[in-house]
Amino acid sequence: MRYAHGGGLTPKEQEKREWVRLEAARRGEPKAFSWRQYRDLIVMTHIQLGTPVVWCWDNLNVHLVKELADFAEEHKDWLRIFQMPSYAPELSPAEGIWSLLKRHLADFPAADLAHLTRVIKRKLKKIQYRLHLVDGCLPPTGLTMDDDAIRRPDSTSST
Repeated sequence: MRYAHGGGLTPKEQEKREWVRLEAARRGEPKAFSWRQYRDLIVMTHIQLGTPVVWCWDNLNVHLVKELADFAEEHKDWLRIFQMPSYAPELSPAEGIWSLLKRHLADFPAADLAHLTRVIKRKLKKIQYRLHLVDGCLPPTGLTMDDDAIRRPDSTSST
């Protein structure tokens, strides 16, 4: 209890902060895919594309179950699965961008989800227009931006 405006005789309840929790799944439904659902997703992707499939897994526990490994082995004629490392910034320039963003958001007290979303979009837009920051995320990956290799839509070949 506190007094309104620091004084007076009328006590005022302290305001409670409410936290918003986002959940993609509806109440009572599983919050993640099972290995069977991942298997079905891979099969449907293969059927829809009509070509062999290359799939990249992270180290989510369901991706590592024996049943999925057995499934991949049975279908190695059209399915190739690559297991990615848990965290490999040297493989992905996007990791550098996320690192820049996370530095800006450290200890940021967002009022609500909409506020946090606005701030993230604004920070990403600032990073986008600071090309030296984006270029700085490339060297650890071994990638480079070569202007000659980028074909602009209005350029025509002289060969």
